[in-house]
Amino acid sequence: MSLMQLLNIWPNAPLLSAFFWITVSVFLLYLARTPAHRSIYSLSRVIHNGLRLLSQSTLLAAERIRSRNKEVLFSLGKETTERVIEREYQRVEDVIKRDMSSFPMLQRTMADQVASLNEDYQKSSEVPPPAPTWVDAITSLGKMSSKDASVAAILDQIHKTINSQHKGVMDEYRRISSERHSRLHKMMPLWRKLSDSVEMAAKRFSGLNERARVIDNRMAEYQEIQAESVKAERMLTSSAATQFCIAGFVLMIAFGGAVINFNLIALPMSEMVGGGSYIGAFKTSDVAALVIILVELAMGLYLMESMRITRLFPVIGQMDDRTRRRMIWITFTILFIMAGVESSLAFMRDRLAADMHALRQSLADVEVMAAANNWIPTVGQMVMGFILPFALAFVAIPLESFVHASRTVMGGLFSGFLGGLAFIFRLFGNIARYSGEFFVNLYDLTIFPSLWIERLVIAKRNQLSESKDTETQRMAEETS
Repeated sequence: MSLMQLLNIWPNAPLLSAFFWITVSVFLLYLARTPAHRSIYSLSRVIHNGLRLLSQSTLLAAERIRSRNKEVLFSLGKETTERVIEREYQRVEDVIKRDMSSFPMLQRTMADQVASLNEDYQKSSEVPPPAPTWVDAITSLGKMSSKDASVAAILDQIHKTINSQHKGVMDEYRRISSERHSRLHKMMPLWRKLSDSVEMAAKRFSGLNERARVIDNRMAEYQEIQAESVKAERMLTSSAATQFCIAGFVLMIAFGGAVINFNLIALPMSEMVGGGSYIGAFKTSDVAALVIILVELAMGLYLMESMRITRLFPVIGQMDDRTRRRMIWITFTILFIMAGVESSLAFMRDRLAADMHALRQSLADVEVMAAANNWIPTVGQMVMGFILPFALAFVAIPLESFVHASRTVMGGLFSGFLGGLAFIFRLFGNIARYSGEFFVNLYDLTIFPSLWIERLVIAKRNQLSESKDTETQRMAEETS
């Protein structure tokens, strides 16, 4: 007997059988109403509390990442600002050593020249000394007429002698003054040179003032970073995002150069290591070309670290200067040799391409055309093969910026992702909480006939209870 036949109590009245079983189900659900409500509420509370705890844990993890990211951000900011300030002080020191070391001697020379010029100028501007008073007296005597011829002759001779001496003195004074003016005229180039020296010294001082202003601005930024202010955090975050984008773009360009370099040496490498051998699923020639490019990148990194341009490897930066200089020459020599090898491989690639083209023409029964003696592509490929390794060596600079900036940017993005995930957990927890009330109401809606009958019974019972209370009160009043 099937289940449908078992449930169909009245075969001739299926609707009556369905109504019977619905009534029985509603009655049974009514009897299980309280345990069902408790089960639904318990399940919704369990889900809500679990998601709420998960949301709080996610928020705590996001806060820890944000705090750690802030520490790293300020640490990198301090290090970068300290390097900039150190470089500015080094520039000021170089300027002082180069330009200001001879300034005391220049100042002393300028002071001597100014004193000499001033003295000569004062001497050249002296007025002729006035004639003695007795000269005027003798002059007046000489003009007087005298009856004595001998006295007149003596006076005239005295007058002529004094005039001759006065004229000689004035001529000598004019000669000396002319020489002084000539000396001043000859010193005009020296005067201009002195003026240029003063202007140059002023420009040097102006450059030092500009450096001092730059140092002051950097020190203000460093103090903001040291105080971990909101302004400094916003500035460092913006700078990190900018560096991340710029360094990423430069690395993409470098990746394109590496791809070109790979295609330039992959074909001739197949002639060196064999074109039919494989390492796993890759050709040995491709792996060898990739290894050469990676070795060039590694040598470029070591070279930049040895020159203290980048600081990705603290061990290299902590070496003594002698060992570091040796490492510079060793890495540069290896990089130069690799560049020469790539240049020769590029030359070999051009010859192989020409031979393969001739082979295809011979296999196609086409008359083989003599290749034009065009050396421009060959030279171009050789130059590219020699230049690209040195160009890839500078990848270390944007790589350092990208690594430092990606720590901040990725940390911020992951913190934001965790914050969004915590919001989603809390949202679903609230949905689960109110879903429990929804299912409780839905359960009550399913058994509404029983609840309706229950309300009628309760209302009737309350009515009877109220009537009994009223009768009892009335009887008590009559008795009293």
